[in-house]
Amino acid sequence: MTRIKTFVTLTLLGGLAVVLPIAIFVMLFQWLFGQISEMVAPATQWMQAHTQFKDNFARLVVIALILGLCFVIGLLVKTSVGRWAHKHLDHWLGKLAPGYNTIKDLVLQFIGGAGSEGVLSGPVARARIHGAGNPLSVTAIVTSQHANGDYTVYVPTAPVPTSGFVYHLPPECVEILPHVTVEAAMKSIVACGSGSGPLLVPPVLEEAK
Repeated sequence: MTRIKTFVTLTLLGGLAVVLPIAIFVMLFQWLFGQISEMVAPATQWMQAHTQFKDNFARLVVIALILGLCFVIGLLVKTSVGRWAHKHLDHWLGKLAPGYNTIKDLVLQFIGGAGSEGVLSGPVARARIHGAGNPLSVTAIVTSQHANGDYTVYVPTAPVPTSGFVYHLPPECVEILPHVTVEAAMKSIVACGSGSGPLLVPPVLEEAK
């Protein structure tokens, strides 16, 4: 009886391990698609009225066009003419549109664009938020390094890394992990720490294995 119970339990857990990630991914995709669909609703309605594209296919076409436009704009701003136009556009929007500069700075600080520091540009670190002598450490992302050597780090919370805490720490409390990417750190945080062991192994030890 025990063997049957163990077999059924392990088989069920194996099935859940396969089905749950797919189900969660589908639900997240549906939620994200719904949010984006609301944002592009006016363009979708125009597409449906002037073409033969309907419903979800029209939304996908609109989203693809928007992404393509962003890509083209990204290519243009890499040219001297594009940089000149972007600089002047930023200047006039900053004067005529209240709050534009604040929004731009927030976006650049998050993605680390235009050579600025940002959450997505790392680096990843182990932060000892209770002092260098305390063994407790947390996974953190360095968002700024100051002239006196201090660091500002962002410590995401699990399993939602978009919320977290900001700490200002001396250098002895921050151990930079150059071998760890932001993506790998975020995966570990979303998984509530599962799989974080390899992130804390120094590169030399990993090569020795």
